[in-house]
Amino acid sequence: MCPITVGRMVCHCLVVETDAGLVLVETGLGTADVAEASRRLRRSWRLLARPGLDVADTAVRQLAALGFAPDDVRHIVVTHLDLDHAGGIPDFPRATVHVHRRELAAATARATRKARNRYVPAHLADPARWRTYEETGERWFGFDSVRALGDTDPEIVLVPLPGHTEGHTAVAVRDGARWLLHCGDAYFHRNTLVGARAPLALAWFERRMETEAAPRRRNAARLAELARDHGDEIVIFNAHDAAQFDEARGRAAG
Repeated sequence: MCPITVGRMVCHCLVVETDAGLVLVETGLGTADVAEASRRLRRSWRLLARPGLDVADTAVRQLAALGFAPDDVRHIVVTHLDLDHAGGIPDFPRATVHVHRRELAAATARATRKARNRYVPAHLADPARWRTYEETGERWFGFDSVRALGDTDPEIVLVPLPGHTEGHTAVAVRDGARWLLHCGDAYFHRNTLVGARAPLALAWFERRMETEAAPRRRNAARLAELARDHGDEIVIFNAHDAAQFDEARGRAAG
């Protein structure tokens, strides 16, 4: 019998200081998810993902450790609304939440079994707080329908990358002379960026969770091309790869 190994995964959130207040890219799980995990988070997901469920790891507590209050976060951008990306939305009651229109529609309707499993209604904030985006916009390094983050900051842009979910969107943030591109779950492992295969378990989970296979694969290939052709201009990372997260922490510390 083969031994079962447990890998390390993270929920990579990004906070940006702007003139309009803090912008939080992704939220991870929220404080209520930790406190009420057995009720809010599916047992099958908890068994598979094995989340740490430490309230100190939530975005609101991480920001508090840096000296910020929840109300300092005025904008939240989510790549998509899966439970491990949107759980912290209720922890920031004054924030406008930016998301692709198709994603919010899918999360609200929960019309399929897969949608009912991945979206948690309690994570969806007051409808008045949402700002949605259509499939129109400019071109950005060859990607279409790219939109700036409303009137908040022209150097934060949404890059549609559907496939993992219907309205999945990457988020690009200008950082001096380069861009940081948070790809959410557009790919699951850093091997994707060099055209190599992800580990078998991750590849299986990637396929299991996709809503549209062809767009997901096509966008993963395009991200590999972006890394090859513009790696000196864009730092590309995803939501869960622990090695990419550690690299980001190292860059921030440096």
